[in-house]
Amino acid sequence: MSSYYPRTKDLTRTRKSLTDSPPSSPSPTDKNYRHERLSRYDSSGESATDKPLGRTSSYTRRETRLAALNRQEQDSTTKDYKKMYAEALHENERLKSRLQDSKQELVKIRSQLGKVTQRHDRISERSTVLESEKREKQALEKRVSDMEEELKILTELKSDNQRLKDENGALIRVISKLSK
Repeated sequence: MSSYYPRTKDLTRTRKSLTDSPPSSPSPTDKNYRHERLSRYDSSGESATDKPLGRTSSYTRRETRLAALNRQEQDSTTKDYKKMYAEALHENERLKSRLQDSKQELVKIRSQLGKVTQRHDRISERSTVLESEKREKQALEKRVSDMEEELKILTELKSDNQRLKDENGALIRVISKLSK
């Protein structure tokens, strides 16, 4: 008898809500409730829950609905996993392409760095060569200036030697005239 009590209580609530509401098109919840109420009764007007087979079939229908809901949830989670997997693959491919681009850029930068280093080495070699050439040039210039000074001294000495020879010759003539 207790199984009848909640059902009659629900029916009275439905009757009250139907009489209280203005006459309009039935709301979706009213349609569902009416459908559930009608599905409880078979064509003879007897409650399906009153029959032992009716209870079994309602349990079976309930179990079927729950199984269908569970399948839908599993399908949605499976779809979510598939979607997440596809997104992860897409993200992975995007990151791989970025990594490849970064590697190519790194190779390009390394080659540019190598070229700059070679230029710097050449410049430093050139500067070293130029510096050594400058030192050699300065040493040669100093040597040339020293040699020019020596040449000046030598020409002075030659002129002094020539003058002394001339004076010596003159003195020899004077002494030979005096001794004669």
